[in-house]
Amino acid sequence: MIQIGRLVAKIAGRDAGRKGIVIDMIDNNYVLIDGQFRRKKCNITHLEPLGTLTDIKQNASHEEVIEELKKIGIQVKEKTGKAKQKTAKPVKKGKQAPAKSAKKKTQT
Repeated sequence: MIQIGRLVAKIAGRDAGRKGIVIDMIDNNYVLIDGQFRRKKCNITHLEPLGTLTDIKQNASHEEVIEELKKIGIQVKEKTGKAKQKTAKPVKKGKQAPAKSAKKKTQT
């Protein structure tokens, strides 16, 4: 039932409820999946096969998987990179010149 191109839903772990596509068969117990989550090796007991079989090749890229999911009508959140913020450089603590003290006036 589980084969390359099969639409699956994760039923265990932090990605439970999200959908993806099987893109490679590792052995009898594990497959490589990609979709609404990061690409990862997954135990087939943690997957529920859905009725849809997509026309996707083995080891397809993430972009190809996203295109197939959009054709089916499954929304995939696009990842955006973090915007680099310019931060002030920390001041190094080290030897500093002693503070100038006010000269004391002497009475003569």
